[in-house]
Amino acid sequence: MLQALIGPVASLLDKFIPDADTKQKLAHEISTMAENHAQEIALAQIAVNREEAKGNWFQSSWRPACAWVCVLGFAINFLVSPLAAPFGIIVPQADTATMLPVLMGMLGLATARSYDKVKKTTTK
Repeated sequence: MLQALIGPVASLLDKFIPDADTKQKLAHEISTMAENHAQEIALAQIAVNREEAKGNWFQSSWRPACAWVCVLGFAINFLVSPLAAPFGIIVPQADTATMLPVLMGMLGLATARSYDKVKKTTTK
């Protein structure tokens, strides 16, 4: 949103500010405003992530627990149920339509993190 306002506001500087140096300084501040705002948001998110990582076992273990639920659901659907069917045992199926987006999102984040580690773009 800020990016859309920068051009019109910078063009108004010509009409209201006669001093070229002041005009250049204000134009620079306006043009970097969106970048500074995005950086502040990113830094705030990093601070939130850091505080969440300090949490107790329950808070820091929700991702692995969510992954294990997905793994168990797939194990039931693709291992337990097919192996039990010849013996006449009907095992209810887990809903993979719900689990798949969660698992793919988690795998995508893990892939991005692994890519960062391989390319050494991570800070740790």
